[in-house]
Amino acid sequence: MMKSTLIRLAWWARPVFFWILSAWVAYIPLRAHSAEAGVPEGPTENKVSIRHIESDRRGGKAYRLEYVVLVPIDVYWRFKTDFDNDFLAGNKFIREHRFISRRGNTAITENRYTYSPAFLFRWQTTVYPAAHRLEFVLLNPLECSQRFHYGVIRLEPIDEGTRVSQEAYFDFFGAALWAYYPWGGGMADFLTYIANWEQEFVLGHKGRYSGEIIPSEENGL
Repeated sequence: MMKSTLIRLAWWARPVFFWILSAWVAYIPLRAHSAEAGVPEGPTENKVSIRHIESDRRGGKAYRLEYVVLVPIDVYWRFKTDFDNDFLAGNKFIREHRFISRRGNTAITENRYTYSPAFLFRWQTTVYPAAHRLEFVLLNPLECSQRFHYGVIRLEPIDEGTRVSQEAYFDFFGAALWAYYPWGGGMADFLTYIANWEQEFVLGHKGRYSGEIIPSEENGL
């Protein structure tokens, strides 16, 4: 009898739970916006800056991620355009990475992520070497339970090394909750790890990307 009573209480409590959850999700952006107001413009050294920006007109969420990598821009560019690699497996969020093809300035890769191992994300990345710019788009969003996911990465040379700026626009069920979730598993935690991982990896493998590499469609540069 006690069990059935608890089940009925849980059932009737559902509207209250969802009201609290909705209010919490609506409140977090206000706190995040207030916190961002005092953040200095642009990151320094190994600091990471994450800001919410205006989303796509179709909905969803969007962010701007900025961080500094302590290597020259040419070194970081070679790392960022090394699509046919095995080092991404060292990233705790990436279970599998595959280089599919390269035609001109456009590369196709596939990633399987630890947080969503059932889905194989197929990415198209277009590189613009003269502008040190990369544009990426998820080619199979519906297969990955997303409506859309795309963005741009820009590199800028600075005295300390290279400033990286990444903007992304995405939408999937629970996108708002993930974007404003302040603890482990949320967007801020994920992006901070990605930025820190790149900072450490590129600095530790600087020699690998410091030499001249002959461009070809096979190696994806």
